[in-house]
Amino acid sequence: MSAIGGLRLKEIIPRILLYRNAATRDFSCACRQSLLLAKNPAKTSSTYLIFSRQRDPVFRTCSTATNVDVSYEKLKQLLAARDGVVVIDVREPWELREYGQIPGSVNVPLGQVDQALKLDPKEFKEKYGSAMPSQSENIIFSCLAGVRSKKALDIAVSLGYSNVQHYPGGWEEWVKNELLHRKN
Repeated sequence: MSAIGGLRLKEIIPRILLYRNAATRDFSCACRQSLLLAKNPAKTSSTYLIFSRQRDPVFRTCSTATNVDVSYEKLKQLLAARDGVVVIDVREPWELREYGQIPGSVNVPLGQVDQALKLDPKEFKEKYGSAMPSQSENIIFSCLAGVRSKKALDIAVSLGYSNVQHYPGGWEEWVKNELLHRKN
């Protein structure tokens, strides 16, 4: 039986199920950290970062960023200030055409995020119609309901982007809040 982080697969599956059923947003991150610490409690967070960036499916998607969620109110403030923030909507183009998008956001579908963030800035501008964000610029990923934006955040972190966040409410929450504010 194959081993991951020194543990056999039959030892890993019950832990994954345990964390999946726990009331945590990112059970997979917690599970991977638990697996590493279970193998050797003396492992440091830098060791964890190395493991989390491997291409192994169990370790691949763990976010190493902190404070990654942005609320509707915070996103509105950042967009109003336009102070070095880039909102990247990772939905498919047809979704934006059909349902709309957060004003000022750039559409980079999730399947293209990895390659898009590796492009030359000129190529990025030509392909996506906006300046390419730098690795230190504040990037906020958005999608329909927060699932794809979290995946995009993990991709950006793995590519060395340090100031990335995601809007977990996504387009669904944005539209709901915008309608409420217009009624008031």
